[in-house]
Amino acid sequence: MQTKRTIFPNKLLPYVLLLPQLAVTLIFFIWPALQAVKSSFEREDPFGFRTTFIWFENYTRLFADPNYVNSLSRTAVFAVSVTILSMCVSLLLAVAVNRVLRTNRIYTTLLVWPYAVAPVVVGILWWFIFNPTIGILPYMMRGLGVAWNPRVNGDQAMILVIIAASWKQISYNFLFFVAGLQSVPQSLTEAAAIDGAGPFKRFFTIVLPLLSPTTFFLLIVNINYAMFDTFGIIDATTSGGPNQATNTLVYKVYADGFLGLNIGSSAAQSVILMLIVIALTAIQFRFIERRVQY
Repeated sequence: MQTKRTIFPNKLLPYVLLLPQLAVTLIFFIWPALQAVKSSFEREDPFGFRTTFIWFENYTRLFADPNYVNSLSRTAVFAVSVTILSMCVSLLLAVAVNRVLRTNRIYTTLLVWPYAVAPVVVGILWWFIFNPTIGILPYMMRGLGVAWNPRVNGDQAMILVIIAASWKQISYNFLFFVAGLQSVPQSLTEAAAIDGAGPFKRFFTIVLPLLSPTTFFLLIVNINYAMFDTFGIIDATTSGGPNQATNTLVYKVYADGFLGLNIGSSAAQSVILMLIVIALTAIQFRFIERRVQY
């Protein structure tokens, strides 16, 4: 059987078609990244009148700063918690929807809606829900004897941003898990049921291994989401407080660069954050992908 191949009569046409995407990538991704690397080796006054090349001084000051080391640990807790919570809840919802045959499209549509909400709106929404003065959940907690006030309690503030960020990402994970579940051959699960395997055994021995490519993809996406795309949620809910309890790396880049006007330190933090994400992605592809069953 012969396969059809597309032949471009003009050899420049493929490059012309790629030019818009290459231009967008260069202007909005590569160029800002190179500028951040350049600024990380400089000290610039807040008004931009004088710039001094200081080599690695910004980096050495960062790792000597206890606030930055605290942000590293807070970011690790936040990223791991958001990834685990959002993926587990979305997988549970996907399994439940996949069992509903007639109305699964309605449930899928309803569960996808939160992904269309802007991160700032998500942060404000959960800020109202957990507000110790006007929120409904703190009112119910007080009736149970639980004192809830994320304005002064750092652990409660971290729980708040984890819940808000996870809720925003559940819809995205849900879509991929539903697609993955629908691609699992029903004949395999039916054969296992005939052999006497229960629902839980069928899920963990057949369905879950076949979902490993989807799970691996979502693991990378969710870690990148927690590290980069949660700035709006944190800014709207806690603004990094109280006492920097929710001051993650991505929010500290903003706080030091735009609020503190320390451009060099902020650029160094963004470079470190980028390297951390690249390293985590490489480690996942190097070690975790081995267990993925394609």
